[in-house]
Amino acid sequence: MSILKEFKKFAVSGSVMDMAVGVIIGGAFGKIVTSLVNDVIMPPIGVLLGIIDFSKLKIILKNSPDPSKIVSLNYGAFLNTVIDFLIIAFCIFIAIKQINKLKKEEKKQPETKEEILLLREIRDNLKKE
Repeated sequence: MSILKEFKKFAVSGSVMDMAVGVIIGGAFGKIVTSLVNDVIMPPIGVLLGIIDFSKLKIILKNSPDPSKIVSLNYGAFLNTVIDFLIIAFCIFIAIKQINKLKKEEKKQPETKEEILLLREIRDNLKKE
């Protein structure tokens, strides 16, 4: 099989398409969470702490009259990113937990033992004769 045919078979397989949809939805979900953190969660926390915008929090390491030459440690933006990550990680944790719960429920169905299957096959063959 040529590499092109093999790649085409791989690219249109169900799992690759599912993964592509998941990546697209995940990207959109990430934007929603970022907006949630930046626009909904952080402003009230900033007001309560007396700091209006967390993303502007920084420690200046090297000051300069030229704003483009100021070196700073932007820990406010990092804090927003950490909160984004925690929310997304928690949502993924809940989703995986639910998926695993559904898989366990599927496995709970008792499997028919091999001996019973053989006895049924013998019974069916005897009925035929």
